[in-house]
Amino acid sequence: MPPVPNRAGDHWSCPYDECDGSGIRVDEARLVALDCRCREARQRSVRVSGLRSSIPRKYREVSFDRAPMPSIAATAPAQVRAVRAYIRDLADNLRQGRGLWLYGTVGTGKTTLAMLVSKAAIDAGHSVAIYSLPRLLAEIRTTYDDASGDTYTALLDRLADVDLLHIDDVGTEKTSEWVLEQLYSIINARYEEERTVIITTNLEREDLATQIHERTVSRLEEMCEVLPLYGADARRQQYGRTA
Repeated sequence: MPPVPNRAGDHWSCPYDECDGSGIRVDEARLVALDCRCREARQRSVRVSGLRSSIPRKYREVSFDRAPMPSIAATAPAQVRAVRAYIRDLADNLRQGRGLWLYGTVGTGKTTLAMLVSKAAIDAGHSVAIYSLPRLLAEIRTTYDDASGDTYTALLDRLADVDLLHIDDVGTEKTSEWVLEQLYSIINARYEEERTVIITTNLEREDLATQIHERTVSRLEEMCEVLPLYGADARRQQYGRTA
């Protein structure tokens, strides 16, 4: 089990059963209080609280054995094998800051594959933040006039600290200098802290570089394994007359 505490209601429980959830254990023999093994992970979980960390309803039951995964595996077997391998070595990949970059045409399974990874990370007790890029940018905008004191810097720090940052639909937002700077700041913070990023995009490499700038794409290339997905849009219904 990774050193991340479980939470039930407002009570934290130690995954090692060594403390009462406070992060402090008592050495009865020496009558001294010591940091528990869960303390650092508990503190990190508190630091990244407030990020959008739940799997969207549509993907909560996502699995390699459930639709649409069998059809995705039929059209992109190498990519699905790569995602399976990534999840098998998930803890090491997160520790090393190795991510995934899934790109290709609409409806080919990019988000489903990314959600499989994020769900596996959450189930394993890692901290995960899941956003579409437009939603993430909208949250950043709210920090400029947030009376609670949740500043842009505080949000950026939490985005840099979470174990896995999953960003969907990169490249779909309307480009502006403000958008480019926010995205670069987020990716660069993750890059410098060697934290894992998963992105999905409909754009190929050069088109994405045109959209979000070369310096951001260059960092993503170093951080991520690139997995292309192509094929028909699985979301489109088939219309036609039957004989």
